[in-house]
Amino acid sequence: MAKIFIIGPAYPLRGGLATFDELFCEAFVKEGHHCEIISYSLQYPNFLFPGSTQFDTSGISPKHLKIHTLINSVNPFSWIKTAQFIKSQKPDFVVCRFWIPFMGPALGTIARLIKRSGIKVLAITDNVIPHEKRAGDSTFSRYFIKACDGYITMSKAVMKDLDKFTASPYKKFLLHPLYTSFGDKVEKSEARLNLGLPLDKKLVLFFGLIRKYKGLDLLLEAIAELNSDPTIDLVIAGEFYDDKQTYLDLIEKLGIGHRVHLHAKFIPNEDIRYYFSSADLVALPYRNATQSGVTQVSFHFEVPTLVTNVGGLSEIIPDRKAGYVVEPSGKAIAEAISDYFSNNRMDELTQGMIIEKKKYDWKLFVDEVYRLFLSIRN
Repeated sequence: MAKIFIIGPAYPLRGGLATFDELFCEAFVKEGHHCEIISYSLQYPNFLFPGSTQFDTSGISPKHLKIHTLINSVNPFSWIKTAQFIKSQKPDFVVCRFWIPFMGPALGTIARLIKRSGIKVLAITDNVIPHEKRAGDSTFSRYFIKACDGYITMSKAVMKDLDKFTASPYKKFLLHPLYTSFGDKVEKSEARLNLGLPLDKKLVLFFGLIRKYKGLDLLLEAIAELNSDPTIDLVIAGEFYDDKQTYLDLIEKLGIGHRVHLHAKFIPNEDIRYYFSSADLVALPYRNATQSGVTQVSFHFEVPTLVTNVGGLSEIIPDRKAGYVVEPSGKAIAEAISDYFSNNRMDELTQGMIIEKKKYDWKLFVDEVYRLFLSIRN
């Protein structure tokens, strides 16, 4: 068994990355390894974070995990101190979460410093080339990637991007495991009453942070096209990282305000099960993507899911088996939603979700990460 550190966001930071890292650590421990997390005292400076807060305000901490809050993403002295701490603990390997090039200097420096002590460095590369590009992205990504010994991607699209930066043979494509920490599914009527949603509507759910590349405007156009079935409503649950007024203006222009239920806020972990339990269909109308954790929440709650044919989304949701894969246009999205409801495909595609979700077990994931470390060490 190994001693492992995961370097990535964790409590008291909020969001999908933090939830993933905590489940990842938990899964290693369950398999008999010693695992701890090294997180950030400062993750993003304000200019990179348009949301209300970076922190979990629930006060519900994962007390069963050991989390060290050490890294300031813009303070090189903290990078050195973090590397010194890791070296003093003598882990067999560390796994760095890399999701944005901005983190390249911090993580690349830490990796270089600890490798001098023989500690192996693996990377989970969520994104190598970001959705929203900035000057210096390639330089920062390359600096980090060149400091690592092995790599895990959770989409084939990211693997192709990674190939542009390294020819290392130590690369694995692994399936994104399920988000299993949001509780069990509840009865649809209970979930809707809890959220103040109508009991007599067919509800399509858009869930997560709202940015242009996620294509919410395409989904709004699709809802407007579904005038022939006024029983279909849209639930938008997430915090706006784009100009909210742009979307409000589009809703008004399309005349669908009475069919849109807007919950414009960050959704805390304890409420997530109500949104997915209330939904008849989840929609990810993305313009571009690598992978999305939203699909893995859908699998956990067994809600059929519509995705667009971009990035790695079609690798996760098999078309007409667990949901739909469509082109990123309002018309194509509307046609799929119409087919789903008019042909009563919910039971059929729900069964597909139940079958497919078996592939996304945490044990499979951590075992493969450990095997990658062994192959590098040997």
